[in-house]
Amino acid sequence: MWILFAVGSAVFAGITSVLAKCGIQKTDSVAATALRTIVVLVFSWGIVLAGGSADQLAFVDSRTFIFLILSGAATGASWLCYFRALQTGEINKVVPIDKSSTVLTILFALIFFQEGISVPKAAAVVFITAGIYLMIEKKEMQEQKAKGSWMLYAAGSAVFASLTAILGKIGIAGVDSNLGTAVRTVVVLIMAWMMVLVTGKGKEVRRVDKKELAFIFGSGIATGASWLCYYRALQEGPASVVTPIDKLSILVTVAFSYFVFGERLSKRAAVGLCFLTAGTVAMALL
Repeated sequence: MWILFAVGSAVFAGITSVLAKCGIQKTDSVAATALRTIVVLVFSWGIVLAGGSADQLAFVDSRTFIFLILSGAATGASWLCYFRALQTGEINKVVPIDKSSTVLTILFALIFFQEGISVPKAAAVVFITAGIYLMIEKKEMQEQKAKGSWMLYAAGSAVFASLTAILGKIGIAGVDSNLGTAVRTVVVLIMAWMMVLVTGKGKEVRRVDKKELAFIFGSGIATGASWLCYYRALQEGPASVVTPIDKLSILVTVAFSYFVFGERLSKRAAVGLCFLTAGTVAMALL
């Protein structure tokens, strides 16, 4: 069943990226992140209350709380980097860099969870890495300077996303995955609104366009659904396999970005996407 949850996470994550891109055309990325976190919080705690797992909160030990808090902090940092990159760069360029967290997560899983790797799995990792490299075209280095270093933000998003997965897996080892997700979301919410206050973006929150606000809320719901699926899969399956499946959200993102934003992949990027997909599917089957 965890494979189905991982696939569900990928689908909702792909939808999240597109809806979020629609919601930050004019809206500041920090303000948008803070607003959508409110939706994720309500959604995740609603699931916890509906599922009757809220009473388990009193029995969560301090170690679990610490790792859930650290995972939430890493998620908040990843989000802030990701949506900053998404606001200034093309979605088809930002997402592949963000997905490079797959390789980092696999390496971390080998180190911290002793998840064995065979020669076929190593080959799959090489395919994933090659696919990411091909999707990042050389001209992006010049665009990086012209568009506010979005590549650096995208890279930061990848690093923090990989830490999120590892810390999250440790944190949900002894707690219901839905409850763990809800606790993490509280941390992300606090972090996101602290950034709003620190950067003085309070006025931006009040000036959000109603149409974009609808897209931001929609992306929040999609994120909540993705998280619930992802951490349920992560609780039951190996991180080195769950994460690559989750990153197949890039297929959904590329398809939607083509029809919604008219963003097309070059031949090089298309080959890279094939490599990335093949490597990910291989990791799930091996």
